[in-house]
Amino acid sequence: MWLPISFFVVILPSITHGQDEGLPCIQRTFDQNSFVCVCNATYCDTLPRPSTPMKGQFAVYTSDLSSKRFFKSVHDFEPGSGGSEAPEVVNFKLGSTSFQAMLGWGGAFTDSASLNILTLSTEAQDMLLRSYFSESGIEYTIGRINMGGCDFSWRAYTCDDFEGDVSLEKFELQPEDLDYKIPVIKRAAAMSEKGINIFASPWSAPPWMKTNNDYVGYGQLLKDMYQPWANYFIKFLDGYAENGVKIWGVTAENEPTAGYVPDYHFNCMGFTAEEERVWVSEYLGPTLEAHGYGDVVLMINDDQRQFLPERAETVLNGTEALKYVDGIAVHWYSDGSVSPEKLTSTHEKFPDYFILGTEACQGFAGPFAENPVRLGFWDRLETYAHDILEDVNHWVAGWTEWNLAVNMEGGPNWANMSADGPIIVNPEKDEFYKNPMFYGLGHFSKFVKQGAVRLELTSDDPHSLESAAFRNEDGTRVVIILNRSETELDVRVQVEDQGTMVITVGPRSLQTALFA
Repeated sequence: MWLPISFFVVILPSITHGQDEGLPCIQRTFDQNSFVCVCNATYCDTLPRPSTPMKGQFAVYTSDLSSKRFFKSVHDFEPGSGGSEAPEVVNFKLGSTSFQAMLGWGGAFTDSASLNILTLSTEAQDMLLRSYFSESGIEYTIGRINMGGCDFSWRAYTCDDFEGDVSLEKFELQPEDLDYKIPVIKRAAAMSEKGINIFASPWSAPPWMKTNNDYVGYGQLLKDMYQPWANYFIKFLDGYAENGVKIWGVTAENEPTAGYVPDYHFNCMGFTAEEERVWVSEYLGPTLEAHGYGDVVLMINDDQRQFLPERAETVLNGTEALKYVDGIAVHWYSDGSVSPEKLTSTHEKFPDYFILGTEACQGFAGPFAENPVRLGFWDRLETYAHDILEDVNHWVAGWTEWNLAVNMEGGPNWANMSADGPIIVNPEKDEFYKNPMFYGLGHFSKFVKQGAVRLELTSDDPHSLESAAFRNEDGTRVVIILNRSETELDVRVQVEDQGTMVITVGPRSLQTALFA
């Protein structure tokens, strides 16, 4: 395949310094501080599954602001365990104490994401889905879907918009399910070695079930509609199963606090913590179990960490919900102003219930804001990587991004909102662009597998670099280090049974180290 001369100028240094066997990035800049990688129907960069270095060696994969995406280098462990007192050296020690098991990493098959993917040629669609889910991509294993419409739909709807149909006789999956999400999910799952754990979240019940008779705004589920709404879940799970998609989990409600916000302008439905307790313990949990869905993972909260641990305590403490609930879902939007210790406190109070990050996006903006899509903006990789590292170091067991793909305007979104994404689709050119965020997420999803456990990792200067460590079920270990500063730093990681890893961590970079 012909490639422009500038492509070779950029990539050859990476090849000579240990580029993995995968296809390299074709870079393009869009007036941001870094670059995107361009993919089309015939070419897309890849990252084959990493081979474990031989004993006594470790591999480092680096992405940075200036030039690298998953650049691989292999090094020898230095003997001994001595650190350094030099000011430019940061010393780490990897321990054997293990913490939470990881559930995985992923993104959302929203209506809009599925539509955007399908606007490309079939060959480009396959390239995009392989980038996320195949062995040559970043190997996502989690997918989220909206149960009925959400804001990232092109219309407001549910699966039963027939006034008074309490028996749900007119319930049916919509074109958004049958023509968009389900076909894309099935294609993605066929590319995945382990398959994809799909969880579904509702934004709003049918308006006629709600106090305000609307998809949006200040409105809650009518008390006499609790059971019909639980039956709606069963209809939805049945419908997807009949169409070849088994749903792994559900959340009780997406952002239940939103339905208590006046003038909230996209799909929502309110539950107080007390109402969520009743909804889960007396209706949703028993109904799932009675219809053979007792094995479907049920998560509560599905909202910001600021509501924890109090909301979890109200829903779970001394209630029937305890036997139905499996996990606690969190969104990231308030993380910059809310202490992560709320996550640790939640884990300490409910150690048998996992915490899962279920939604995050950047550039979220209304109709009067500038275009939120910033192609090649490195800072958004750093913001994500920081949040993931903070989360996992406070007991979160996985992380789910929002739309798998948005268009050049950050949509479509029926409520005239928009957002950036890891992959931006340009159907006019039949190509898509992998933002730095894509690679930031891949530094976790590609290397930290389902079932991995977080390991103790301590530093003599925890403020210089952010980090986390994991052990996969096959025994490989992973250390991830984020440097958000403009300063190059030398890192020494003491590994008790191996020696010391010495890594030069460049400015504005994300590193993943892998060893046996």
